Amino acid sequence: MTPFSTRLLIPILFVAGSLAGPLAGPTIAQEVPSKSANPEIEACKTTGLLALREKAPATKDLLIDPDAVTIAKADTKVEDTPIKVVLMGDAYLERGKTEKPYRFVCLIGEKGKVVLTFFTQQ
Repeated sequence: MTPFSTRLLIPILFVAGSLAGPLAGPTIAQEVPSKSANPEIEACKTTGLLALREKAPATKDLLIDPDAVTIAKADTKVEDTPIKVVLMGDAYLERGKTEKPYRFVCLIGEKGKVVLTFFTQQ
């Protein structure tokens, strides 16, 4: 018997599949190499800043560190909405001073339209 038995592999695959299954269908992601002056980052920044200002008007700016962003091409859906690009990384909210970094996820659909931008403090 091998050290990594198939008896252990099946429950691991089941748990991973049952966690990912309700969120989206099959996904194939490819990392995009160039991040400088990236239109996806700019789109997420613009829509994210507008949404943040609605909830916290004191927010002056949103700084996204392009070196700390993962940009992945996707071919998946959330419900009936196609998702073409997923961005994940660090963002800094400026409210009079630059604060601690936030983690963000940004989903971009067809034609470069931002579907969702989500921020959480680390």
